Amino acid sequence: MSFTGSPEVGRMVAEACGKNLTPVKLELGGKGAAVVFEDVDIQDTAAKLVGAITFHTGQVCCDATRWLIHKSIYQKFVDGFVDLTRKYVLDDPREANTTLGPVVRTAAAESVRTQIDASIKAGAKGLIAESGFAKSARGTPYLAPQVLVNVDHRMPIMREEIFGPVAGIMKVSSDDEAVDLMNDSDFGLTAAIWTEDADAAEALGQRVITGTWFMNRCDYLDPALAWVGTKDSGRGCTLSVVGYEHLTRPKSFHLRTKTS
Repeated sequence: MSFTGSPEVGRMVAEACGKNLTPVKLELGGKGAAVVFEDVDIQDTAAKLVGAITFHTGQVCCDATRWLIHKSIYQKFVDGFVDLTRKYVLDDPREANTTLGPVVRTAAAESVRTQIDASIKAGAKGLIAESGFAKSARGTPYLAPQVLVNVDHRMPIMREEIFGPVAGIMKVSSDDEAVDLMNDSDFGLTAAIWTEDADAAEALGQRVITGTWFMNRCDYLDPALAWVGTKDSGRGCTLSVVGYEHLTRPKSFHLRTKTS
């Protein structure tokens, strides 16, 4: 059995499979984090991360929705990100000028709104006015993108999986602080770093508890690489030779002749 879905349903699937000892692979979503170093092209990086939360309207399990920005570039990054986000056009995806469509259904949009509202009530600050996106309205699947600052890991925006065009941004001052925040999650699917220093990226990736570690991207699958979830992001592996082995049953032949 190979299942992709929520942790809640994943536990139900695992329990059902356990009754018959059916092997099961679970890919159960994520709460991706991205750390941005001070050596990046700020505008280009901001554009790529805007693209991350607007791709499929943020309905991607490996999206980075927790952003950890080095303090020396924090304000420039936030300003650039907000400017880019405001340029998106939320409308019917069949229209040629649309750059951001609806989420899958109205209930999903309302769930994201609830997470945003709860985070703001806990002290977060939203930087995008919903009024700037005429199509966005409660009771519809059309949801304006949102960027939240003054966030911390007590808030839903930073702890819960959010399937919508929303991100929370925090300021960090060191690698150790970034690693601690990345690992402070019930999920462990993906995390990412934006930097020009590949050695630093690899060293940091060894310390982050996720199945996949990205450099200068956050939403890409390579069929040759294993796709793995840790913690509440799942068990087992898909993709790659390792993932194929999960779907097979090995058998060993141990043969010994009389003369050997």
